[in-house]
Amino acid sequence: MKIDQISDSVYAVAGTNVNWALVSDGSGVTVIDAGYPSDSADVIASVRQIGHQLTDIAAVLITHAHLDHIGGVPALVERVGMPVYTGEEEVRHAKREYLQQMTPVGMVKQLATQRGRRWVAHTLPAIFGHIRMTLPMAATGHADTLAALPGGLVAIPTPGHTSGHTAYLMPSEGVLFSGDALVTGHPLSPCTGPQILPSVFNHDETRTHDTALRLATQPARILVPGHGLPTSFDATRVAEALAEQR
Repeated sequence: MKIDQISDSVYAVAGTNVNWALVSDGSGVTVIDAGYPSDSADVIASVRQIGHQLTDIAAVLITHAHLDHIGGVPALVERVGMPVYTGEEEVRHAKREYLQQMTPVGMVKQLATQRGRRWVAHTLPAIFGHIRMTLPMAATGHADTLAALPGGLVAIPTPGHTSGHTAYLMPSEGVLFSGDALVTGHPLSPCTGPQILPSVFNHDETRTHDTALRLATQPARILVPGHGLPTSFDATRVAEALAEQR
């Protein structure tokens, strides 16, 4: 685990090939995403390492309900009982009314490359025993609810990677938490910088690309992605990078 303070109130945390974020207003914390199941202890530790108690957590926001983003949620809820919010459609995904997750066949196919074998070797232990994880407590994060949380966040519907994927903007500090709608790197990608994830991860590839282009218009100055390093946010750079990827 590695923690970097990237603005006055925002901490980006790197876990097992995935990121989560903490937004602190001094008295409370909003947790955005929660790593793999194997990251649960680190998610808890990260809150304490920025000077808070677990009881300071006001809510957990989920960009989407893939296992590498919801893994630490049950441990947090068990200890604190805070609400868990996501986009309206993603609530159904979080409760596993349907599943938009890489299939076992898709994972096996990754064994054909060195990058893929390395990624699989990291991923399998991180999800072992938790394949059927659900978030029955997930609820829709309405605008007034998110605005009242530490960070005063705004939900941005970003469908494509999953049908209900949601990014979050913190207008006061110009920070965009893009989840997997727009990333800056991934173990399966040879590139760094703004990009969408490899197609094997995206439920709707075309929609994922179009959504990433729309994110480039957001009034942000810092990008905190679900994968890859946080970076300064430049709309022109993002659009050019995505055009090259298409």
